[in-house]
Amino acid sequence: MQSSQLPSRAGIGFKPQHFADIVASRQPLGFFEVHAENYMGAGGPPHAQLGRLRQDYALSIHGVGLSIGAMQPLDAAHLERLRLLCDRYKPESFSEHLAWSSHDSVYLNDLLPLPYTDGTLSRVVEHVDRVQTHLRRQMLLENPATYLTFAESTLAETDFLAEVARRTGCGLLLDVNNVFVAATNHNTDPAAYLARFPLEAVHEIHLSGHAQTTDETGAPLLIDSHDTPVTDPVWALYAHVIARTGPVATLIEWDNDVPAWPILRAEALRAETVLAGARQNAA
Repeated sequence: MQSSQLPSRAGIGFKPQHFADIVASRQPLGFFEVHAENYMGAGGPPHAQLGRLRQDYALSIHGVGLSIGAMQPLDAAHLERLRLLCDRYKPESFSEHLAWSSHDSVYLNDLLPLPYTDGTLSRVVEHVDRVQTHLRRQMLLENPATYLTFAESTLAETDFLAEVARRTGCGLLLDVNNVFVAATNHNTDPAAYLARFPLEAVHEIHLSGHAQTTDETGAPLLIDSHDTPVTDPVWALYAHVIARTGPVATLIEWDNDVPAWPILRAEALRAETVLAGARQNAA
């Protein structure tokens, strides 16, 4: 099974409107990430652009449609399309979400949470095993941004993720913004969550922005919106993580209200500065 091998650099989620800026001059980035479902067609401009980028950059493919946590078996056709895509581009990393997004033939435009129970754990382990066997590569599993908790949960999320990684050999994708969003929504301590997180299994980190609102009681409510710069509290948590782990491949996610290339690149360079500091401290 091929393991995740992204460089320990900053990367950006690729957006077609930035293609000309990216190829006009070589940029100091470690990798690009794309959503798998946007590249499951046979050809056309998306593949032409991605093929060109693949000549110069490491690639991460990030899935949003496998529904790893669904009750029913994984969609065999979707999994086969994913295998063909990975075989075509041979990405350094493939990742998916600890969530469910489908039921029977209905696909939902959301990543929905799971109760953390022994039964859910067994189902997620079974699904991760099937994905890794079919793709012949390690996958990374991402911690979710959540807006509710389940009364029936018997496992902490960090313990759940650690056990999935132990049983399957998968890696983890640590989304630091998701940690901050969930901790704020549940009135818990994000630093305490990260202290329990199995950082030894982390092969990639995500950073993104979020929207701020309030719930019906007036309490703070954060939405994982990917439409703003990374906030200072999330940067602080990220620096804390990197101080513990050393450099880890770090992606800037900005999927909505996407800014001009220089703004997005500046976010990546800020992450690169944190990673460079960790390299210097380790030297």
